[in-house]
Amino acid sequence: MKTAVRLTTSSILGLALFGLVLFLPAGTLDYWQAWLFIAVFSVVTTVPTIYLARTNPAALRRRMHAGPWAERRAAQKIIITGSFLAIFATMAFSAFDRRMGWSSVPAAVAVIGDVLVAAGLGIAMLVVVQNGYAAATVTVEARQTLVTGGLYGLVRHPMYAGDVVMMVGMPLALGSYWGLVFVIPGVAMLVFRILDEEKLLIAELAGYREYSRDVRYRLLPHVW
Repeated sequence: MKTAVRLTTSSILGLALFGLVLFLPAGTLDYWQAWLFIAVFSVVTTVPTIYLARTNPAALRRRMHAGPWAERRAAQKIIITGSFLAIFATMAFSAFDRRMGWSSVPAAVAVIGDVLVAAGLGIAMLVVVQNGYAAATVTVEARQTLVTGGLYGLVRHPMYAGDVVMMVGMPLALGSYWGLVFVIPGVAMLVFRILDEEKLLIAELAGYREYSRDVRYRLLPHVW
């Protein structure tokens, strides 16, 4: 019951925050791209959340324990703050772009952006289903086991790979080409997060060093 209350509260606050970040810079509520983006984001995150609540509540609690204040490592507090700022800057700037008319994004491209957002979020959620220890914070728990199958057989950090897909789709979904500029600092924050996280995983998670030799790529296959 306590988890359900927290989920409901965070969902309401999240929707309110999305509304402020998108509609204030846009200067109007007549912004169908923003409404569709919010709808896609809500559906793609809510359905897996309900599934986890029924099948793996512990994994859901790990995902809910998020944010700079939840991180134990000082570097991660800074990195996750930068990541949040990059995401919200992308949304706000894309909405402002729509207001100023700097980009001319066809409706079909905006829909493709929403598909990318859904795919990226879906990948991240699937990772949690495949690995119940995939927390929102960088940590290694007692009795945690190494997962090497599923998406982890492709890259070592598939959740962050999903984040990259989402970040590329977000400005397009909101009708902005200029918003893609913020993908660069967003991906940079993920790279820093991965490099710091792997120091902890190699030191504390049994078998991770060997796994990193077998699965060469951290984020994107054949790239890095």
